[in-house]
Amino acid sequence: MGRITDYPLLVFALSFTAMWFSAWLGAHVLKKRLKLQEGVREDFGLVLAATLTLLGLIIGFSFSMATSRYDQRKNYEEAEANAIGTEWVRAELLPGADAAKVRALLKSYTDQRILYYTTSDLERVREIDARTMQLQAELWSAIRPAARANPTPVMALVVSGMNDVLNSQGYTQAAWWNRIPAAAWVLMAVIAMCCNVLVGYRVHDFKREATLLMILPLVVSISFLLIADIDSPRGGLIRVSPQNLAAFSESLRAP
Repeated sequence: MGRITDYPLLVFALSFTAMWFSAWLGAHVLKKRLKLQEGVREDFGLVLAATLTLLGLIIGFSFSMATSRYDQRKNYEEAEANAIGTEWVRAELLPGADAAKVRALLKSYTDQRILYYTTSDLERVREIDARTMQLQAELWSAIRPAARANPTPVMALVVSGMNDVLNSQGYTQAAWWNRIPAAAWVLMAVIAMCCNVLVGYRVHDFKREATLLMILPLVVSISFLLIADIDSPRGGLIRVSPQNLAAFSESLRAP
């Protein structure tokens, strides 16, 4: 089951609605119960400015967290392609039949890894994960007899390369699971709503300033949308493209 943040447009709609309602709440409910006296208006302005600054910092930190995770996923895709390419070359060190078998399995394995990056349907992803685990078992079984029969430093290179192939998939999976925590999203949303309550509380005439009150919810909602888009590996428009894996796969099909 996916998270709400896997759907950036939904994040935008929900956050904009919640923050606009918060501004309305501050202007109609809070202002009627707690009158803002002229003597404390200046102090209230300082509190509002500090709260908005805090919101900006939290959004900036969250954006930094999302981009760092996105870069991590890109780096592991490159590392995965390099590991598979290295093992493809080292497969020449195996006996003829074993080398052909390992290379055929590596070709199928590469195709599955490309599908992992480009597939959005979660059911299909589970099928790809199952097939990937099966291919990993077959790859290890394909080199094990030759490694046991001929335990030389040269054969150790083949085993080490296969170990890198298997490990790189695990690192990639861990990077795709490494998301901004749900608690961080909740806290960020709560602070954004509190800011809009304070902004609405400060207005003189809600009807005349309604358009201006939409600016903060709109800007913050767009920020949330961008953060959710970058943080979600499969949702939205900003995704990690398996360009290195695809380039390696194309090289295998070249005459």
